[in-house]
Amino acid sequence: MELRMCQRSSSLASSQPRSSDAVLCQESSAHAREAAPGETVAAGLLPPAVPWALGERRRRRVAQRAGVFEYSCCERRKHPMASESMIPESAKHYQIKGKRRQQQQDRSLNSDGEEVFVFEANEAWKDFHSSLLQFYESGELCDVTLKVGSKLISCHKLVLACVIPYFRAMFLSEMAEAKQTLIEIKDFDGDAIEDLVKFVYSSQLTLTVDNVQPLLYAACILQVELVAKACCEYMKLHFHPSNCLAVRAFAESHNRIDLMDMADRYACEHFTEVVECEDFVSMSPQHLHKLLSSSNLNIENEKQVYSAAIKWLLANPQHHTSWLNEILSQVRLPLLPICFLMGVVAKEEIIKQNLKCRDLLDEARNYHLHLSSRAVPGFEYSIRTTPRNETAGVLFCVGGRGGSGDPFRSIECYSINRNNWFFGPEMNSRRRHVGVISVEGKIYAVGGHDGNEHLGSMEMFDPVTNKWMMKASMNTKRRGIALASLGGPIYAIGGLDDNTCFSDVERYDIESDQWSGVASMNTPRGGVGSVALVNYVYAVGGNDGVASLSSVERYDPHLDKWIEVKEMGQRRAGNGVSELRGCLYVVGGFDDNSPLSSVERFDPRNNKWEYVAELTTPRGGVGIATLMGKIFAVGGHNGNAYLNSVEAFDPVMNRWDLVGSVSHCRAGAGVAYGI
Repeated sequence: MELRMCQRSSSLASSQPRSSDAVLCQESSAHAREAAPGETVAAGLLPPAVPWALGERRRRRVAQRAGVFEYSCCERRKHPMASESMIPESAKHYQIKGKRRQQQQDRSLNSDGEEVFVFEANEAWKDFHSSLLQFYESGELCDVTLKVGSKLISCHKLVLACVIPYFRAMFLSEMAEAKQTLIEIKDFDGDAIEDLVKFVYSSQLTLTVDNVQPLLYAACILQVELVAKACCEYMKLHFHPSNCLAVRAFAESHNRIDLMDMADRYACEHFTEVVECEDFVSMSPQHLHKLLSSSNLNIENEKQVYSAAIKWLLANPQHHTSWLNEILSQVRLPLLPICFLMGVVAKEEIIKQNLKCRDLLDEARNYHLHLSSRAVPGFEYSIRTTPRNETAGVLFCVGGRGGSGDPFRSIECYSINRNNWFFGPEMNSRRRHVGVISVEGKIYAVGGHDGNEHLGSMEMFDPVTNKWMMKASMNTKRRGIALASLGGPIYAIGGLDDNTCFSDVERYDIESDQWSGVASMNTPRGGVGSVALVNYVYAVGGNDGVASLSSVERYDPHLDKWIEVKEMGQRRAGNGVSELRGCLYVVGGFDDNSPLSSVERFDPRNNKWEYVAELTTPRGGVGIATLMGKIFAVGGHNGNAYLNSVEAFDPVMNRWDLVGSVSHCRAGAGVAYGI
């Protein structure tokens, strides 16, 4: 798989014009000369013969002899003898642009109070950049050769210095290399350096599984941050439980904190799979300590963390003296069942032989003895008595509407740890058919309908502050949209208003709090379902304004393109979509007007759809989310009434079971899992 990164270096880009207009500057010059008789001057550009510091009449006479347009505050004139055919097409284009900008009063005064018009030509920059690449490829005007092993790379010092800080420092210093025409670079991969130099000239880089590590190494040492970031993003897309620990170690050795964080998040998300890989027992004690300390481990219970710690400790007896207690202290022993504590942990030999480990075991026993005293002031909690996010998560049911028809602003929350539903703080707006998603522990509610009008607004719930906060609004107001998050940004997909079903897709950047448009889907989809799976965003079903759809398409963010994939077996809109164990599940929905109980599963590895167990009742407008290895379906409409029941799907048993109910019957609610 190849990823083409097309980014212009910031150093070169600093000289790039700000727009596509032609550049024309009227300014005074002490060195201006008058046009010589018979001298040819390109139409539409400033002839060096025009002495702009001279008086107005003389200046115009000189311009007329040159046969060029002259711009003033309110008019333009041309010498009557100058033929229109004498003016190149490009110059005409630039002059038209100039007139438009003049009308927009995009002008300024110089230090002498004279009016200055500035025109910019992007084409000139493109020609310049293209010429640099041609000089490099042909080896012309090269003034330095890089020797990397047996590979010789001829290039230009000025170009290297513009883009690569390492060479800029070298060539501007008193180092001997600054004057040499042959520079030997040791300890680098020759192909990687050649790819890096080509990027300097072309702004394009082809990344593969084979070249990404040597390229990242070279980019880090030579301080080419654009390339380093591109390599990190590529490696992130190719994370796997079997390689994420090795990538993390590689990133640490090169001080790539961003890639380390990416690898850590991936290892937390796929913790149980990572533990089964060969690299797990080879990881450093420092890294294991950090991994086990995370509250974001994707686990079903703390037994899995304990088993992982013991597996590593038994495989690394050389670290027992320094790290046994430190590693075990990251296991939240108080959260283990008392029978497991006494029957398994207390009998482990390496724990029995270590005094500090026995203290940790005593702490866990005391926690169970004092369970009835949790609410007593002064009871000592610690990080080890705090459930990890995945095991203490909350299912959020946001907005929707019930039998009255009025949209809700209320949210209901299901605590996995407490096994009960409770109300959370209300949103700022009522919202039905709202898009809801959880990203980095925060809940985002986007669009919908408040009972009077369609909404483009977005608000975010932070469980830490227990408050909703307004964020930037979408560009298009709509309801029935789907949200998905891939690699950080949030995608708002499809939707509808009273007149139109949309194919529009917008992307929200959390850090900058800004929305931007991306490629539209091939088909309008209102009431669509969506989820991010592997490296793509899927849009499933929906209604195109005529009928419910069985078609499915997926978005590749690197190509900015939607591609049709295999369609479902059932047409549906208002369906729920979620991911579980690498597969896409689509649940319920409406076949035009009839609510559905059918559920389909798509495996992208074999491009196959199959039906799985049906819901216990039809649910159109259902909200679904995945947590603890199950899919939860909340509310919806069964064709006769709004529902408040909740059921969960067990993929191992292939069965749906009723597990509770929310307080309000509701459909068109958004459901997401948060901390």
